[in-house]
Amino acid sequence: MAAAALLRSAAAGRGGQAWRWRPRAAPRRCLACGSSFPRCDSADSVAWACFLLEERALLRVRGPDAAPFLLGLLTNELPLPGPAAGAAPPSARAAYAHFLNVQGRTLYDVILYGLPLCTEEAPDFLLECDSSVLGALQKHLSTYKIRRKVTVEPQPELHVWAVLPSTPQVLEAVPLLERVDATTVLIRDPRTVYMGWRLLTQDDGPALVPKGQLRNLQDYHMHRYQQGIPEGVCDLPPGVALPLESNLAFMNGVSFTKGCYIGQELTARTHHTGVIRKRLFPVRLKGPLPASGIDPGTLVVTATGQVAGKFRAGQGHMGLALLRSETIKSPLHIRTSDSQQVTVTALVPDWWPTATK
Repeated sequence: MAAAALLRSAAAGRGGQAWRWRPRAAPRRCLACGSSFPRCDSADSVAWACFLLEERALLRVRGPDAAPFLLGLLTNELPLPGPAAGAAPPSARAAYAHFLNVQGRTLYDVILYGLPLCTEEAPDFLLECDSSVLGALQKHLSTYKIRRKVTVEPQPELHVWAVLPSTPQVLEAVPLLERVDATTVLIRDPRTVYMGWRLLTQDDGPALVPKGQLRNLQDYHMHRYQQGIPEGVCDLPPGVALPLESNLAFMNGVSFTKGCYIGQELTARTHHTGVIRKRLFPVRLKGPLPASGIDPGTLVVTATGQVAGKFRAGQGHMGLALLRSETIKSPLHIRTSDSQQVTVTALVPDWWPTATK
């Protein structure tokens, strides 16, 4: 189904009537204040950084059995669309979750979008995933579909954008409005407020955001590494990463009260014992780095040579490392392939629970 048709059906109005397609000539509205361009005051004073996430892709899962089908596979509850405000169409809701294997290890990380008028009779969801595993995830879903009335189909027409404020004050001063119309879904990133917004559209992202500026994708990855946010198969190797060690609970990605799902046993047992000895920490690297960067799996060691963990992935001098929590305040380093020593400083993001600091 074409992207425009998808979002037209997703933004259906009350009473089952389809949300009317707006012609291209209609004025665009500012996502910060809702007013029409060019009369938007905030567009003159607020800048938003827009990042086209080409490494992210979308799957649409719909059908009468879509909700129970996904609930049996995901670590989290499903997002529910919000109520309409006045004459506006109801907004989408988003949730973060992992698909696990039977051993309780992460296969795929996803952001789910519950589209408007997603009812028990006609559930309709978009799943954002790493584009390199789009086919594998589709096959994974097909394996468990059996006779369920569920349709799984890629949505290549839609692009995923990350929208971050140019300054921290923007989040409170001029917050963006959640929006769903014929061509656009805009929603807060469900993982943490520090990750801004997600924008799904077939249009040019910066043109839809007040004073939006297209930014280098490296800046986005640097930002999320600083915040300790893993994303995709490089940060969460399929069949290797454990969800709670990957801070899934911190990112609102797991429900401990929902029904059973594949991989639940180990996750629930770990949670209830309260023993998580290793975590995925953001790390700052200082020293001469190889041209190709630090290899994934490189050992991180203490000053005495004790293994503290392994480097997972990074961008420039920021990255993620799976470290034993008891070692993060010790001097750490990495020995690179060309025998250089790189100092590793583990960070604890401000938004993490106080008990981890």
